[in-house]
Amino acid sequence: MYKEKSLSPYLHFSRSQWATLRNSVPMTLSEQEIDDLRGIHDEISIDEVIAIYLPLSRLLNFYISSNLRRQAVLEQFLGRNEAKVPYVIGIAGSVSVGKSTTARLLQALLSRWPEHRKVDLITTDGFLHPNSVLNERGIMKKKGFPESYDMHNLVRFVSEVKSGTPRVLAPVYSHLTYDIIPDKQLVVEQPDIVILEGLNVLQSGMDYPEAMHHVFVSDFVDFSIYVDAPEELLKSWYIGRFLKFRQGAFSDPNSYFHHYAQLEESEAVSIASTIWDEINGLNLHENILPTRERASLVMTKGTNHMVTNVKLRK
Repeated sequence: MYKEKSLSPYLHFSRSQWATLRNSVPMTLSEQEIDDLRGIHDEISIDEVIAIYLPLSRLLNFYISSNLRRQAVLEQFLGRNEAKVPYVIGIAGSVSVGKSTTARLLQALLSRWPEHRKVDLITTDGFLHPNSVLNERGIMKKKGFPESYDMHNLVRFVSEVKSGTPRVLAPVYSHLTYDIIPDKQLVVEQPDIVILEGLNVLQSGMDYPEAMHHVFVSDFVDFSIYVDAPEELLKSWYIGRFLKFRQGAFSDPNSYFHHYAQLEESEAVSIASTIWDEINGLNLHENILPTRERASLVMTKGTNHMVTNVKLRK
C-alpha cells in the first residue's frame, strides 16, 4: 500500500495511497464550513479534506486514544487520579504554506469525533516579543526568527498546559496591527487536545544556542506535522497573499501595513518578492526547513495547495 524507502525513518505514501486510509471516516464538515476555515490564499476543497485530512484525523484519533490508555495505566499504577494532561499536536512549516488552515481544519475535525473532545488552538505568534522590544533590539526585520520570540514565556506556557494546570493564559497577536494586543489573553482550561501552530514548534536547543534554559517547545509535543512545499510555490503564494491583503486588510487605517494599500500592483509584487528573499525565505532556509525531519508527519503540497504525498514516521 505504501512505498518504503531503504534507510528512511518514514513510510512514504502517494496522495491516492494516503486517501485509502480514511477507512470510511464520515465527513463532518460542510463546504461552507471548509470555506470559512481556509486561509485568505488557500484553495482547500472538500475533496482535499476527504483525501488528506480525514485520514490524518483518523490517525490522530488512534494516537490520542492510545495516549489516554497510557495515562489510565499510570493512574492505576500510582493508585490516584492525576490531572488531565492534554495531547499536544505541533504544526510547523514556512510562512504562506497554509499552517493555519491545516490547524483550523484539524481542530474542527478532531472536535467532531464521537468522543467530543475539547480542542484548543494556539499560535506561537502570541509569544513574539512586542514591536517595542524588537525595535529596541534592532531586530524588527527578524520577526519570526528564533531571536524574536519570548521563548521563556512560550516554554512556560506549554509546560503548564502539559502539566495539566487548570487555567493557563496565552498572549494574543494581531495580524492587523502586527503586534501583541496589550491586556488581552487567551484562556486555556484543560482541553483534551492542544494544537500548537507556528514557525518554531519543532525548533530545539540547537536553534537557540544563546538560551539559558535547556527545555524547548518540541519537548512537549506528542505528534508533529510539517507542512511542506517547494520554495518557488511558497514565494508565489506569499506574493499572492500580499496582493490580497493589499486589497483588503491593508486598506484598514489601523493596519501596520496600511502604507502598502496604495501601491501599484507591479510595485507591490516587487516589495513582496523582496520581503520574501530578505526575510521569509532566509528564515525558511536558516531556521524552519532544518526542523522538517524532526516531524512525525510531513505533508508536501503542490500547485493549488493540494497535498501530493505524505511521509509518516515509522
